[in-house]
Amino acid sequence: MSWFTKRLVGFLALVFLTTAILRAEESKPAVTEPIWPGKPPGETKEWPPERDITEPGKKDPGGKPVIRLTNVAIPTVSVYRPAKELDTGASIIICPGGGHQILAYNHEGTEVAEWLQTLGVTGIVLKYRVPTRTPDGKRWQAAVQDAQRAVSYVRSRAKDWGLDPQRIGILGFSAGGETAGLTSYFPERQYEAVDDVDKVSCRPDFSLLIYPAYFEKKGEPTKMREDVTITKDAPPTFLVHAWDDPVTVFSSLHIATELREAGVSTELHVYATGGHGYGMRDTGEPVNTWPQRAADWLQRGPWLKPLKTN
Repeated sequence: MSWFTKRLVGFLALVFLTTAILRAEESKPAVTEPIWPGKPPGETKEWPPERDITEPGKKDPGGKPVIRLTNVAIPTVSVYRPAKELDTGASIIICPGGGHQILAYNHEGTEVAEWLQTLGVTGIVLKYRVPTRTPDGKRWQAAVQDAQRAVSYVRSRAKDWGLDPQRIGILGFSAGGETAGLTSYFPERQYEAVDDVDKVSCRPDFSLLIYPAYFEKKGEPTKMREDVTITKDAPPTFLVHAWDDPVTVFSSLHIATELREAGVSTELHVYATGGHGYGMRDTGEPVNTWPQRAADWLQRGPWLKPLKTN
């Protein structure tokens, strides 16, 4: 090997190592903070320690394990900042799915944040309370309280974190899609204000709902659930669903129809196949292209313009 070749190989190795280190640093949250000053609303019992209940060897989407968190009692936001040269000032709060029993924390959470970083968006993973505190009633209640608080919390911290308070979106999968959707469409906060953070709006500026669950009427899936009324004040929404999803596609169809009737900008992608729970993973289905479609939608909208600084 010549002197030049050795130097070139050494240089390339250094570049690859530096890139790997930078990518590893970018994939770590810049900050993780609790969103409530004390116990969240309605919390009266002590929960066992938070833990991952994924079974060893379980086959998960894309052939990689899914982290399944349960016993979440302290809701937090973990902030993943993009590289400075890419930063648009936009941010998106991410609500992992899991049937309000667990959080699919990586493939519907941290992996999404890492993708958003490449778009110049700050990805903020919300660890909301699971399992549901109200299994026989409003199963979504604690999750939506946490999501509404997270929107207000991020907006109140926008200046500190270099974010635009008018470009805060929300993205959710399955039960997290229900959480994100209800946070987008409920006109009122689902808890009594606890401090100055709650003086700030809890409604996101735009929404992305990926195979959202539970928007159909129970027992009558061709009808919209009755506790949700979508008005002209709803944020622009991007929706993805597979026709063969066991969590019925009617959920997304109802949302899109109501948004259209309210005159709210909406984009809906329905794929023939794809099932449920694919998240950011490649399962060999056309539905796996949804991140590209979402990126197109975000870039066509007003949300990814560079942040103006004084």
